[in-house]
Amino acid sequence: MSEVNVKLKDGVGAQMPGPVTVGEALKRLDRDAAKQALAARVNGREVDLAYELNAQNGEAIQIEAVLPETRDGLDVLRHSTAHLLAAAVLDLFPGTKLGIGPALLDDPRYGFFYDVITPRPLTEADLPVIEKRMRDIAKRNLQYRRDEIAKSDAIRIFEERDEPLKCALVADKGSEIVSVYYIDGSPFIDFCLGPHVPNTNKLRAFKLLSLAGAYWMGDATQPQMQRIYGTAFFTPAELDAWLKQREEAEKRDHRRLGRELDLFSIQEQYGQGLIFWHPKGGVIRQQMEDYLREELIKRNYSVVYTPHIAKRELWQISGHEENYGDSMFAPTTIEEQEFRLKPMNCPMHIAIYKSQQRSYRDLPQRYGEMGTVYRAELSGTLHGLMRVRGFTVDDAHLFCTPEQVRKEIDDCVDFAYQVLKTFGFDKIKFELSVKGNDTSKKWLGADDQWAIAETALAEGLDGRGIKYERIEGEAAFYGPKIDFKIEDAIGRLWQLGTVQWDFNLPQRFELEYIGEDNKPHRPIMVHRALFGSIERFFGVLIEHYAGAFPMWLSPVQVAVLPITDRINEYAEQVANELRTAGLRVESNLRGEKIGAKIRDAQMQKIPFMLVLGDREMEQNKVAVRERSKGDIGVMSLEQFKTEAVELVKTRSIDNASFGPMGLNQIASPGSTLTNSGGEV
Repeated sequence: MSEVNVKLKDGVGAQMPGPVTVGEALKRLDRDAAKQALAARVNGREVDLAYELNAQNGEAIQIEAVLPETRDGLDVLRHSTAHLLAAAVLDLFPGTKLGIGPALLDDPRYGFFYDVITPRPLTEADLPVIEKRMRDIAKRNLQYRRDEIAKSDAIRIFEERDEPLKCALVADKGSEIVSVYYIDGSPFIDFCLGPHVPNTNKLRAFKLLSLAGAYWMGDATQPQMQRIYGTAFFTPAELDAWLKQREEAEKRDHRRLGRELDLFSIQEQYGQGLIFWHPKGGVIRQQMEDYLREELIKRNYSVVYTPHIAKRELWQISGHEENYGDSMFAPTTIEEQEFRLKPMNCPMHIAIYKSQQRSYRDLPQRYGEMGTVYRAELSGTLHGLMRVRGFTVDDAHLFCTPEQVRKEIDDCVDFAYQVLKTFGFDKIKFELSVKGNDTSKKWLGADDQWAIAETALAEGLDGRGIKYERIEGEAAFYGPKIDFKIEDAIGRLWQLGTVQWDFNLPQRFELEYIGEDNKPHRPIMVHRALFGSIERFFGVLIEHYAGAFPMWLSPVQVAVLPITDRINEYAEQVANELRTAGLRVESNLRGEKIGAKIRDAQMQKIPFMLVLGDREMEQNKVAVRERSKGDIGVMSLEQFKTEAVELVKTRSIDNASFGPMGLNQIASPGSTLTNSGGEV
């Protein structure tokens, strides 16, 4: 019996007889972690706790528990619960054909799904029945078991089970040896990489949510399936809190508010996933873009504009066709040359950089663009503004020398902080995704390049006192990155901007600058987006504010409401004076009662209503009503105008200070970077 040299990430280690499972090794080295562990990492690769460790020529094997309350732990929990769902459906509906069932971590609406074809169509009434069967199976403490078998054997097993979709998946995705998972004591078998929890007893807090239509692999020519959505958490208390949050989220649904407030639409006859910005939505977008352009100019960026389409050859050089080809629109041929719509803006900015020879004196070059890109998203994945087929990215690419890159990263972090604060997001979570020890992925760049890049990004956060989560193995294949996530008004996290270091594109496009030594050098390229997608950011804004936008963003800032028709002329005078001052104003001159006019303005979530009667007209005053506080008193038109303009000028998040207290209390976004407890 050979000895296995095992150590924890913190260096604690021991020799133990082999082979030994990861779970057993954890028990010997850290009993508390072993009790909590859902899965483990072995030299950076995630595995089941039943994974066997064997001697490796005396070299130490590093193991680490995947614990609850971590992102990786939640991924394992939800993926395992998706398999539990499939087992319950197979038990209740023999003959069911299984599709795929992934965990969903970045979709606030759901936690997992499984695609199925059942002998009869499922209805919403079936969900409680399936959920009850899931609980029955979970209580039996059944083992999740992994087998590694030949690809041909896996296909044979699924053929015998009359699972044609699984056969196709194994044939397409499987290597010579594939892994299949069983839930022992249930009818469930699946082709899956894992890992999974050790047993069903670990799954105690889950809920099935809804049904939707889907096609196998998103292809409308393939069999139609039903998608069962659910979610799962570590504790019942977490699940209950999420369900309450979900109820509030339904009230804030940007798709409903978009219709009610006339902000945007998606029109089937023109195509799914394509956004029509209506005039009111267009006003908000213009404010977003104008603000960002102002800031770009302050930070010495060059604003650029690039084509929406390019030769196919470009996307082959960039690697997009190789790595993202399935998400790109099909090529089109013009005069025997193939073109493709751009899925990203990066190669376009590279073209501008390469348009002339660059010296170290010319760097850094900072290019910013509101660049529209196109993705061939499957219809089943589309969701309002959050996932679309054509969207605009506030894209920037920075080309700099190694000596400059740390300052550029620092400035990007500061820029992101200021932008998110300006739009009212006080709770910002930072994540640093690095290569880690996972050797199963194909990483570009040498280890020393990665070390330099990861250190620079980490120092950019550490130097500002920003606490962040370091995520091993989640870097982009071309370099490490910082992601920004915001917490909205009801506690949901949304992935927005990013700062990414790129080893790939400068190499593929042979970028150069002439250094101080008069020799060519390769620049460092940094990708930077703050909104991310403007469409998605707008959707988050709608739900964060429930459509009641800050004064500076509101499409209509003031509603002028005359009590009777004889006040209409004065109402128009008031409206015109406010428009001249730069405010967005609507006059309601319809022959309705004032109560109806106020209700209409409230439904449109207009920040201020000016109610005008005979006395206001005689005294050149306005009776001011604020959408959340109600009546706040009568004041001169000049005073209202001055205070309202100041609210807009300072991009105040709320109107709490408006009124008798004057301008001294007006709240405006801060610009000083502070941090506490992992949030900014």
